[in-house]
Amino acid sequence: MPRTLPPVVRNHLSALRLLLVFTAVTGVCYPLAVTAVGQLAFPHQANGSRITRHGTTVGSSLLGQDFSHRTRHSGGPGGPSRPDPAWFQPRPSAGGYDPLASGASNLGPNNPALVRTVEERRAAVAAFDGVDPGDVPADAVTASGSGLDPHISTAYAYEQADRIAKARGLRPRTVRGLVARHARGRIMGFLGADRVNVVELNAALDRTR
Repeated sequence: MPRTLPPVVRNHLSALRLLLVFTAVTGVCYPLAVTAVGQLAFPHQANGSRITRHGTTVGSSLLGQDFSHRTRHSGGPGGPSRPDPAWFQPRPSAGGYDPLASGASNLGPNNPALVRTVEERRAAVAAFDGVDPGDVPADAVTASGSGLDPHISTAYAYEQADRIAKARGLRPRTVRGLVARHARGRIMGFLGADRVNVVELNAALDRTR
């Protein structure tokens, strides 16, 4: 007659079998299934929504990035930079558009430092785009919660059109038409505001001659 295992041993063996089964299901089968569905049905999104130019990845439509250039006396890659007039500029970023430093400044709307920064940005953007400071949209002077939002308002995009057209030798209506083609309305018709993805917009601008 076979010897019966003690209850405590049987319980441990049952637990071990469950561990192995769930490890196989959740640790192997499920990730493989999700990966397969992503690659087959949504390959662009699954691979980071990358934007390429001549076969080289130049950004992601999910992440805002810097469109500045180094000044002549910057002293190399680590030196100061200024906005490049030939590109649409994104929203400010508290983390310098670094995905590893995603986040906001955590300063409240009444914080004197934030108020001063916003007013300095407003004056700088107005001078850069050649508009009145009162006409500068709010998203041009305030960072998003993540610091990585790739979208700007259509108002801010149109504000930059004349400056970009002049810098690139294009007709203003050509640049404005580019904004119009990339503009998107409110989500589901009532959430948020009209917007345009500045990374995708600049990629299209780069192809415009």
